Amino acid sequence: MKKGIYTVGILTMVVLAFASCKDEKQAQAEKTVNNYVVYVDSLDKVSADDAKANWSTIDAGYQARVSEAEMSVTDAKDSDALKEKLAVSKAKYEALKAKYQAELEAAKPVVKNPNQLLRDRFFGEGKVGEDMNFSWVNKDNILKVYDQFFQSYKDNKGDFSREDYDETKLIYEALDSRKNTVEKEGLSSEDNTKIASIKFKFAPMFKINRIGAKARENAEAKE
Repeated sequence: MKKGIYTVGILTMVVLAFASCKDEKQAQAEKTVNNYVVYVDSLDKVSADDAKANWSTIDAGYQARVSEAEMSVTDAKDSDALKEKLAVSKAKYEALKAKYQAELEAAKPVVKNPNQLLRDRFFGEGKVGEDMNFSWVNKDNILKVYDQFFQSYKDNKGDFSREDYDETKLIYEALDSRKNTVEKEGLSSEDNTKIASIKFKFAPMFKINRIGAKARENAEAKE
């Protein structure tokens, strides 16, 4: 009889200890989740400028707290209620994160491809893209296009790298290809003669400049 009472007592102590452990885990989980919720709510009080300037730090703090909260909920007795509370704050944070990341992305300066900068310099912004499409050039404006190209080349060739000269060669060849088409559309002999004069001056100048750029870069590489 005494042995039975003793066994019951031991089992009762184990159950109580287990329940106490569960209660402690529940209390710890609630505390951790509440701390996480408070952290997310506190971000509403941070100014937009400060938030964007310190977003990496804010996100690092968030990731540490959300991981801790998710782990604590696993062993909680009332995990469903805590998970729901956690989900609400996570959604709130993700919305805030999306907002600030969009604003940060919009604030970044647009960096153009160097080749596009070159094409814009020769013909005007957006006139010629990567496809080297010169369909906008016709018999009425082709002389002006050649002249603008040549003047821009002379004004800027001192800043060209070897890659710039390679790209310029491709651009010039594409423009020449368009000229062959325009000639069949009724290009005047006067404009054709003036374009020939530009081409005559450009070809040797470009060849010498391109060789010079390669020599200069090779010399710089050896220093």
